[in-house]
Amino acid sequence: MSKFIQIHMLTNYAPSNLNRDDLGRPKTAKMGGVDRLRISSQSLKRAWRTSDLFQNTLAGNIGTRTKKIGEEIYDFLLEKEVEESKALEVSIAVAGIFGKNEKKDKKKPLAELEIAQLSHITPMEIEAAKKLAVVKAEEESVEITKKEIEKLHSGASAVDIALFGRMLASAPKYNMEAAVQVSHALTVNKVVVEDDYFTAIDDLNSRQDDAGSAHIGESGFGSGIFYTYICINESLLVENLKDENLANRAIKALIEVAATVAPSGKQNSFASRARALYMLAEKGSQQPRQLSSAFLKPVDGVDMSAESISRIQDLCENMDKVYGKCADERKSFDVEKGQGTLLEILDFIGE
Repeated sequence: MSKFIQIHMLTNYAPSNLNRDDLGRPKTAKMGGVDRLRISSQSLKRAWRTSDLFQNTLAGNIGTRTKKIGEEIYDFLLEKEVEESKALEVSIAVAGIFGKNEKKDKKKPLAELEIAQLSHITPMEIEAAKKLAVVKAEEESVEITKKEIEKLHSGASAVDIALFGRMLASAPKYNMEAAVQVSHALTVNKVVVEDDYFTAIDDLNSRQDDAGSAHIGESGFGSGIFYTYICINESLLVENLKDENLANRAIKALIEVAATVAPSGKQNSFASRARALYMLAEKGSQQPRQLSSAFLKPVDGVDMSAESISRIQDLCENMDKVYGKCADERKSFDVEKGQGTLLEILDFIGE
């Protein structure tokens, strides 16, 4: 039976534009018939995965998302003093293990070194690819056998791949199902996206001939308290990593970055750094569920954070009444009341 860890989190962001749409405006979604600000799960996961905290805590166990694996192998072979044309031929062949090579391009002689789609590659696979490239550089044929491909992928995993999954279109056998599901973060309150009209002045303009600005622009923004839900299938994560200790470290690192790391969008303009105001962690083998329906009716008024926390707690209690206990154990922190700590939640998760 699968064991689940569920995280319900409230984070307040002052005026910001953390995640933009194709027009540069904050992403939104309708819920309960009104507009809410939205931060996509992709934006959240990238911010967490690339954060210093996550990278340092799990160093050596984090994969690389890239189309440029062939270029890295090519540069590696050149450093090993492999002849240039042979290095190119071998690197194209090895890169093809991770995806379809780009087409030849007269304007870009090394175009085929790139693969057509981003591939999430483990540290073990990168090292194995380099070793395979050295072997192939000494052989007449650069054709790669099925056995060599299997050996390259064998036992290879990385924390972020085990958490968030991967799809290798060229080798579906080595796909990995994500052990973590992350919701799009939505504001608990109704929002209206506003526009910041701004100008830039030329420092060297004496204003004798032209007193106008050198640039005029607009930037959308909004603010609110965001509800984020994370569901971790602990059993699947251990299965993906084949290492219970590493899985435990990964879960703790994920929860810590989720509470402390914000997406990087427009941070220089808004300095919208924030930490979670409230977090509820749950453990158990029960069927997981969100608590977003607590906010179908938007929260308003002066004390939005207290109202939001109260709604989560009430809905959690009411679901237990209707369905029976929805989690075996719970632990929370509340910044406004100074109750509980992040460390206590991390210890609770690790028990």
